[in-house]
Amino acid sequence: GSLVVNYPFDDDEQGVAIYSKCPDDAVFQQLALSYSKENTKMYQGSPCKDMYPNEYFPHGITNGAQWYNVPGGMQDWNYLNTNCFEVTIELGCVKYPKAEELPKYWEQNRRSLLQFMKQV
Repeated sequence: GSLVVNYPFDDDEQGVAIYSKCPDDAVFQQLALSYSKENTKMYQGSPCKDMYPNEYFPHGITNGAQWYNVPGGMQDWNYLNTNCFEVTIELGCVKYPKAEELPKYWEQNRRSLLQFMKQV
């Protein structure tokens, strides 16, 4: 896990971790930023220092392929085949948080979710 908003494309023609710009890149960046700006820890860009000390996401967002290459992912498939705009929101460094930590996750993401919905 991590704490970041990932947007298309998730892969590129070369199959390497490199920025892979889609035709609606600016829109995807706007959507991703609308979410991350409301989550202070996410927006700072280095959420999992203990686990991934070299990982940095400027303003808490990343192009999927620049982070790591995922050929055939659902996010890209839906965008290319149905014109559905999707982002992947990673909510935390721990993949499976304990139940008692869920209220904290809600508080960290409540404003982000509302701001994201306003983008419609």
